Amino acid sequence: MREFPLGQCECGAVYVSEVTGHNVGAAMVECLVSACGNWDLAWDLLPEEDYLTGQLDNYDEVTHQVVPGRELDGRAVRGVLYFVRLHRDVAQLAARFAAAHGKTVDVSSAASRTVAGSLAPSAPLPDPDRPRQRASKQAVKKMVEAGEVEELTALYLDDRRTLHFLQRMLYTPDPRDRYRIAWTLGQVCGAGASREPGPVADLLHRLFESASDSASSSWGMVEAIGAIVANRPDIYGAFTRHLFPYMGDPGTREAVLWGLAEIAATRPDLIRSLPFYSLFPVLNHQNPVFRGLTLRLLGRIRAKEAGLQILGLTHDQTPVTIPDQGRSHTATVAALAKEALQLIHQEDQS
Repeated sequence: MREFPLGQCECGAVYVSEVTGHNVGAAMVECLVSACGNWDLAWDLLPEEDYLTGQLDNYDEVTHQVVPGRELDGRAVRGVLYFVRLHRDVAQLAARFAAAHGKTVDVSSAASRTVAGSLAPSAPLPDPDRPRQRASKQAVKKMVEAGEVEELTALYLDDRRTLHFLQRMLYTPDPRDRYRIAWTLGQVCGAGASREPGPVADLLHRLFESASDSASSSWGMVEAIGAIVANRPDIYGAFTRHLFPYMGDPGTREAVLWGLAEIAATRPDLIRSLPFYSLFPVLNHQNPVFRGLTLRLLGRIRAKEAGLQILGLTHDQTPVTIPDQGRSHTATVAALAKEALQLIHQEDQS
């Protein structure tokens, strides 16, 4: 019953396909209205502040390919995919609309498209009249050491090289520094992704390439991937399944367990969609840090399937220091096991 084929990406964006390339304006309107579920509300939204848009040209609807030459098998390819992703919960947008116009809107049809679970706040719109900042290695390092995440986010929005300097800082032999820098990078990417998600996605691809390259050091790469996804699982949650295979490498196993646990804090469904049963043997690993991180992860996803194994660790008084959102947290394996059981029992009670 719609003019254009419509779909929804797993990041929460709504998209329409316009096969001729001549009715992009109409496709934009239908996409925006479909994203928020109400015609009046759609025209009250502000670009960049309330939603992001994206456009993919030369799309062939038959083969689902992008054809740069605009011709395939003798057919002209002129299709366009147009995307709209809301920054905010639809209910919040409707409340603002009601306050401004004294009307109420029905957003039930669009409410199901809202993807929750973002740790990072949306970056504020920069003042267009202020001079743009230029990033430097020294300035970025100083901001990281001072914990100035908002300032780093503003710098990233002015100069994308900020992400490059942050990535280079990950190459440090001290694991505590790596986790701290990785979490800061995740916070910056999470906040900045509301305005410019593309460069962050490109960074994730580079991090995966570096982590997979046996000829280069992967220090901090897996940690950074976990931190970025944990801060914006609503946008980058699909990368979680690509992080899981690094469990097979002893050099990255700790970072994977940490990253999955951080993601599970807000989006346990992303972890439960993975073969998480393969993590159960790690509860008996000789490395107590692995045991502690696995306990935190299984507790956050309410893995009652591992309840008996977790119960067996409630008398393990081995002290462990594990990273928690970039900070070091010291506890015993027994304390972490009891905390995991508490979370599991909360699920049973609910």
